[in-house]
Amino acid sequence: MINNSQEIYLDHAATTPVDPKVLEAMLPYFCEEYGNAESLHTKGQNARMAVDKARDIVAKALHCQATEIIFTSGGTESNNLAILGAAKANEKKGRHLIASAIEHSSARSPFNKLAEEGFEITWLKVDKEGFVNPADVAESIRPDTIFVSVMYANNEIGTVEPIAKIGKICREKGVIFHTDACQAADSQTLDVEKLQVDLITINASKIYGPKGAGVLYVKQGTALSPQILGSSHEQGLRAGTHNVPGIVGLGKALELATKEHAEKIAKLTALRNKFIKGILEKIPNSSLNGPNPFDPKYASTSNAASDTTCPRLPNNTNFTFKGVEGPELVLQLDNLGIYISTGAACNIKGSKPSNVLLSIGLPKELIQNSVRMTLGKMTTDEEIDHVLKILPGLIEKMRGRR
Repeated sequence: MINNSQEIYLDHAATTPVDPKVLEAMLPYFCEEYGNAESLHTKGQNARMAVDKARDIVAKALHCQATEIIFTSGGTESNNLAILGAAKANEKKGRHLIASAIEHSSARSPFNKLAEEGFEITWLKVDKEGFVNPADVAESIRPDTIFVSVMYANNEIGTVEPIAKIGKICREKGVIFHTDACQAADSQTLDVEKLQVDLITINASKIYGPKGAGVLYVKQGTALSPQILGSSHEQGLRAGTHNVPGIVGLGKALELATKEHAEKIAKLTALRNKFIKGILEKIPNSSLNGPNPFDPKYASTSNAASDTTCPRLPNNTNFTFKGVEGPELVLQLDNLGIYISTGAACNIKGSKPSNVLLSIGLPKELIQNSVRMTLGKMTTDEEIDHVLKILPGLIEKMRGRR
């Protein structure tokens, strides 16, 4: 039973709470083992061992070498290092780059900066569910193409892209392939050989780890130009004193994600499907953005409640409620202790509409009617039932005021 004072957090795509086990692993490195990991004394070497252990954990999860793991301050820095670094280091080979139209702003912005500097960018279109067609990637690659970036899973509509197929194409063409796996790392395989990627971005705060910690996997032999200059930390690719507590937390979070994978995915998929079905049945003039697990082409059984074949993140839902302003619904639910986010790129009135929703063909007038509700590993059946109980009436009331 949910009481009126209980909070329900449905914005895990924005950030996740730190898992208590992660916090426990981090605590000693704030006030006890606080040394600089580059120092030669005992305090420094204890910190170095913690960093090395975390690096080994991440490498094990990605099935790669520990020397291929570069620690950063988060997903934004990793994306910038991958995109700007690869372009700058390889521009003598060509100045043509390829990216999907629905990349996160931390990827789009570096591409836009490179375009201003004379690089040519091909933006791959997506279909109405947000999928990149691997054939479009193959057709877009030219003799002067040096880099391709397609995000693993979309942060707004949860679409999981065919990364392995795209990776195979890029590997055969000899083109560097990067994927932003910030949203995917908690639920999808990160095996770099299966995915055939050269660069992978991971953000600790999306996998129940701390904010301010991230990873860029760099396949051995991939040329990158460092973007933060100074000392020779992280294979010479990222200068700056190691954030030891953050790195330890990231390692522990990824270790837990691996251990909890099967049970967590089954639970979240069932809750997500229950939520989608409840919303679409209880609220008229509502629609789901992104792949629908109840579409016959995805459902492997007549009961999609437990089906996991739909290429959508197991915790992601994104709805359009015709006649309801998304930002207003966010605030109305906030007053009830339920936390969601708008489906648009920014909550500020008059800002540009979501590039993702535009790219999948949602009319501009409906984009402001969209919201994203993303579940987490602590989300319960009771919480979903509570939201399904109050949301239909709230939306009906909001529509009635129009």
